[in-house]
Amino acid sequence: MEKTRFTVSQFVRLLHLLFWAMLFSLPLWLNNPGESFARMGIMPLPFYFISLVLCLLLFYGNALVLYPRLWNRKWWWLYLICFIAIIFAVNSLKIAIATHLFPEMRIFGRNAPFIFAPTFLAMAAGSIYRYIADRIKIEQSRKEREAERVASELKFLRSQVSPHFLFNVLTNLVSLARKKSDRLEPSLIMLSDLMRYMLYDANAAKVSLAHEIQYVKNYISLQELRFGEDVRIDMQTELAPEAAAYQIEPMLLIPFVENAFKHGVGWIDNPYISIHIEASDHQLTFCCENKYDIEDHQHKDSASGIGLANVRSRLKLLYEGKHTLSISQEKNLFKIHLNLLL
Repeated sequence: MEKTRFTVSQFVRLLHLLFWAMLFSLPLWLNNPGESFARMGIMPLPFYFISLVLCLLLFYGNALVLYPRLWNRKWWWLYLICFIAIIFAVNSLKIAIATHLFPEMRIFGRNAPFIFAPTFLAMAAGSIYRYIADRIKIEQSRKEREAERVASELKFLRSQVSPHFLFNVLTNLVSLARKKSDRLEPSLIMLSDLMRYMLYDANAAKVSLAHEIQYVKNYISLQELRFGEDVRIDMQTELAPEAAAYQIEPMLLIPFVENAFKHGVGWIDNPYISIHIEASDHQLTFCCENKYDIEDHQHKDSASGIGLANVRSRLKLLYEGKHTLSISQEKNLFKIHLNLLL
């Protein structure tokens, strides 16, 4: 970011240099070859350069000193007084210079606009330049603050995912330990793989879609070790060849799967969870469906909504305008449908 700012600043300075160089070299371009360079239009050439130096001082004095210090709600009136006074003083100085050093030059009449107007134009240009520069700076500062806020909020949301996920998995493992199940050891191995993903891969801004899907599969395998044949799980993936290059926000899909297992098992007849993932043409379609019991759903703990609320917030921050998420409940079926532009 700092390098970009430096480059833009240098570019602006170069434009300033070229602009003033063009004005100072203007006599070379306007005079025909072989003509005397003693005059610039109606003005003697020395007077033209003196007037140009005064315009340069007016422009930068206004833009860098006068406007920043006085143009605000408290001193705007003083700025206007100074603005008018400076124009009057500089034009008076031009009259004095022309009278004493260039008595042959006609100051008033048709020549007056060419002599006095540049003073006003230089001051006005300084004001406009400073106003635009301040607006750009304010807008950049606003965007930086917004980016920092988004980054901070996203970091907080990510920090919520791991503890919430870990809490659910450990609850499952406690259940296996109480049963003294032979599935406890392979479950712990799978958990270590999941933790490795959470601690290392999930810290990246993006991960490969294939890696994220594998993470979901590992989580489902861990749940299958716990429930065995008590829960019917149907997972299907359809990935186009080019999907190997797709990137996605890490741990974006797992909250939906967590939610399905949290509310789709328990005191439910023939629990069933269906997950379908399809990716092609930079479009990801994720569908998750599970049976649920309305009464049991209403008595779940208050933390049960953390996962879905979290993923909604992350989708809004990272994929605003690039996703559609629909969540519906009908006939004891809880359905989630996500379309995501990768």
